[in-house]
Amino acid sequence: MKSPYAYIAIEGNIGAGKTTFATWLAEAVNGQLLLEQFQENPFLEKFYADPERFALSVELAFVSDRYRQLRECLGSRNLFRQLLIADYSFVKSLIFAKANLPADEFKLFQTMFKLMDAQIAKPEVVAILDPNAEKIRAQIEQRGRSYEQDMPQEYLDKIAFHYQRHYRYARGSRILWIDTSGLDFAKRSDDAAKLAALVLAPRKPGVYTLKV
Repeated sequence: MKSPYAYIAIEGNIGAGKTTFATWLAEAVNGQLLLEQFQENPFLEKFYADPERFALSVELAFVSDRYRQLRECLGSRNLFRQLLIADYSFVKSLIFAKANLPADEFKLFQTMFKLMDAQIAKPEVVAILDPNAEKIRAQIEQRGRSYEQDMPQEYLDKIAFHYQRHYRYARGSRILWIDTSGLDFAKRSDDAAKLAALVLAPRKPGVYTLKV
């Protein structure tokens, strides 16, 4: 399996299967895998317990860590390992901040984000895994992170809304909205291969709505 692209980001809501598919895809195309280090964020569990108090702290911790990761990774690629598969895009920080922060804090966050974003290369493909609510809930339950188990559906809906709002238009990349409700790429390699074929297909920049 070969990729016509050098930098692909796998995106989507909480529990969409980003890490599972990015890991599979990186192995299939012999690419470098970049995974978000969410477990290193000291405010994540505190945020779920008290969102209003810890929203700014959790978003600042995430954006600084993502910035560091991407700068180090994108700056160290060489001619023998050009392909990068990430289970997030840098703009994820802006999407979650918009959903979680009050207007005054978001304005401050946005100013800082733009300065960072200008120094980060953009993915050629952003593949947004978009399973239905039942599938997302089942996958959150299956992975078993205690602090996620009581997550309100309203919060997941809000995150989905802000993804849709941000990626409504093309921004130089290939934005792929992919309905993965009927797939189980964690257990069925054929499903993963079908999804990979959509992600790797040569396309012009634009927004695409796809179904496997």
